[in-house]
Amino acid sequence: MQQAEDFGCPVIDAHIHLDQYEDDIQPLRLSLAPNGVKSVIAVSTQLASCQKIERAAAAAPDLIYPAYGYHPEQSIPSTEQLNELLDWMENHTDSMIAVGEVGLPYYSRIEAEKAGQPFDMDPYIFMLEQFIIFAKKHNKPIILHAVYEDADIACDLLEEHQVKKAHFHWFKGSDDTIHRMAENGYFISFTPDLVYEKEIQDLASKYPHDQIMAETDGPWPFEGPFAAHKTHPRMVKDVIRAWCDVTGVKLEVAAELFYKNTKQFYNL
Repeated sequence: MQQAEDFGCPVIDAHIHLDQYEDDIQPLRLSLAPNGVKSVIAVSTQLASCQKIERAAAAAPDLIYPAYGYHPEQSIPSTEQLNELLDWMENHTDSMIAVGEVGLPYYSRIEAEKAGQPFDMDPYIFMLEQFIIFAKKHNKPIILHAVYEDADIACDLLEEHQVKKAHFHWFKGSDDTIHRMAENGYFISFTPDLVYEKEIQDLASKYPHDQIMAETDGPWPFEGPFAAHKTHPRMVKDVIRAWCDVTGVKLEVAAELFYKNTKQFYNL
């Protein structure tokens, strides 16, 4: 876990499910500044989640920045439900910092395949394209849940619609996909598993320094030194420290880099 040294600048959690902290949202919000956290990018999973995040952000402007979308690791919404969400987002573009969390259901698909069950990706690809079109129309960044081979499908759609401002959160993928994303200028963000996962450490060693951010994906629980701790945005400091261990960049330089990257990407 993190030590108490001063980073020299605040940190930003680039991806957190704030609504999933239930009754802890208010105390969590109050704990951000004392822990050196400047702000968080709060993503949504469906319409009710969007509405909850909107209320939280309205109560704490400049601290909570909301992103609206539909998380792909759940049942596909009906046409009516998807249109209702998109219409709601259309009416709340002024309050949203980005479109997200959206993407493709890699883990659900793998589970279905292991169980010998059919899984139709086409509706999810169609839904992702609608969100990409929305992001393009409103000039919003898009936050993506798309890993391994699913990331290539996402890249195809982003390239087709000429959307450049894409943030692949907690990304994993092949060297070819990593190179493609880096060349396209897409950003990725690292979670606390950078401390103990070699696959993520390898990714951190090769991805461009000006295209990276730090996140917690809270309240997702982490292993290693975090196993006994509830995920908190202050853990992005541990992410930055782990990135320094991988790259050899000095801590104060890295802290400023992550802060600047996130501010610039999200126009904070």
